[in-house]
Amino acid sequence: MYQVIARKYRPQSFADVVNQEHVKNTLENAIAQNRIAHGYIFSGQRGTGKTTIARILARCLNCIQGPTATPCGECASCKEITAGGTVDVIEIDAASNRGINEMRELRENVRYQPARDRYKIFIVDEAHQITNEAFNALLKTIEEPPPWAVFVLCTTEAHKIPATIASRCQHFSFRSVDFEDLTERMAWICQQEGIEADAEALAILAAAGEGSVRDSLSALDQAIACCGDKLVAAEVRALLGAFSLESLEKVTLALAGGDSRSMLEVVDELERNGQNLQHFSRELSRYFRNLLVTRVAGADTRLVAASAAQREKLAAIAGGFSEEDLTRYLQLSLDLFRDLQYSLQPRFHLEIGLVRLVQAGRLLPIEQALAGLGPAPVARPAAPSAPQALPAQAPRTAPPPAAPPRPSGPSPFELDRAKKAGTRPPEPQSSGANALAPQAEAPPMTAGDPRERLHVWLHEKGNAHLADAVENSSITISGGDLNVVAPKSYALYFKDRGFEEAVREVFGRPLRMKLTTGEAATGPSPISMAAPPKAEAEDEVTGRALANPEVQRFREVFGGEVRKVRNLKE
Repeated sequence: MYQVIARKYRPQSFADVVNQEHVKNTLENAIAQNRIAHGYIFSGQRGTGKTTIARILARCLNCIQGPTATPCGECASCKEITAGGTVDVIEIDAASNRGINEMRELRENVRYQPARDRYKIFIVDEAHQITNEAFNALLKTIEEPPPWAVFVLCTTEAHKIPATIASRCQHFSFRSVDFEDLTERMAWICQQEGIEADAEALAILAAAGEGSVRDSLSALDQAIACCGDKLVAAEVRALLGAFSLESLEKVTLALAGGDSRSMLEVVDELERNGQNLQHFSRELSRYFRNLLVTRVAGADTRLVAASAAQREKLAAIAGGFSEEDLTRYLQLSLDLFRDLQYSLQPRFHLEIGLVRLVQAGRLLPIEQALAGLGPAPVARPAAPSAPQALPAQAPRTAPPPAAPPRPSGPSPFELDRAKKAGTRPPEPQSSGANALAPQAEAPPMTAGDPRERLHVWLHEKGNAHLADAVENSSITISGGDLNVVAPKSYALYFKDRGFEEAVREVFGRPLRMKLTTGEAATGPSPISMAAPPKAEAEDEVTGRALANPEVQRFREVFGGEVRKVRNLKE
């Protein structure tokens, strides 16, 4: 009868086990020093050798030459343990024997000495499925077993083992098998079986196992049944439903070109070929992860489970993207895979997810966006039209390069020097085309006391009555509201259209007036026609800041409101 490869080539000694050096060395030393514990916990990923090492430990303890780290494999005990027919090595499937009655039966069985061998060994597989009550029934037995009893609890979820049990056992954590060791093991098995397999086919089988020896060997058995004595990468990939780098590279090409249509064509091709869209999304996430790791750690990293040729190709693809882009793509692909688990329309979700990847590739960092914000382009006068015909003798000369436009108005340094010297800043000079160009209007003032500014403007316009009303009232600005608190005798003046015009002219925009009458506004501080030096300086600093072309360009793009301008020299 045919025996599958995973069972046929199951290790029979510590030397045959792939990886797990920390477990093998510790157990070999414990056997050599006769320091054998009564309880062990083997935890780790599926297919990494937990039950296999538990059986090897049983052979080492019960071998006729033992206890020894190298069992002979010829005695009756070794042969029976290998065949699984000995009465002194009891394997229990905790998935189906998880109750308190089964644990009571096991506890009664422990009391009797081994029938022939040196130790009675209990191997409990999937131990995390035992109920808490059953563990409590087994607690005293594991703590103080008879000298001939050894318990080995194998589990893939060590955190579910109660702390009272774990504290009475020695815990060994099994690691996933390295990619190179796994491919070497399968290459040796193929050589023993007379199978011809290329490196890429073995890499595909090892990647399908995801660090599990048993899963990889099961995939190898399936590939041999499908392809015969020669394993080709393309056939193995089609058998396992894996996606090649060439098919996944279509996604990165579409991302590099910002082509959303190619993304939709990828989904359509998957749908027509009957591919599993969830599986493609998972492979896409792994693909972006490998690109990111290759981009960060280089092509020779061991963090990517792929052959050397595939890692070189991944490095070439990753060189066209930044770490930030690949990180963003990986996060979006993981979100897409999560959404597809519960989607009723997986094709629609995959399409919108791939298109979102293209849109994410067009995003710019905030630093780059701000760096691209220059001053607003200056309107240049139209050049005179060229003549219809030129004399043949006139040689053509290239026009001289245009000089960069000079800013109109004094520079901030000139304004600062003029302020310190107490003189009037120089007037902007204009000549030529700049003199003909329309001058930009000065930005509206937003600093200073609004009551003082209204009072000055009304006095200049000759509206003495309204200026007097403003002087004896309290005026503040809050957002788009103009709050006026005035005595009853002056309230009628603020309902005049002249006041609305004054507000529009002084503040550069209409404000919604909220008028409140009462005696609280009586006795405001007198208005001085000459602004205080500090307020005047603040107005000057604010005006210079808001007149800066880059500040104006920033406000045009992002909007917002400038509430305060601070002079860094103070």
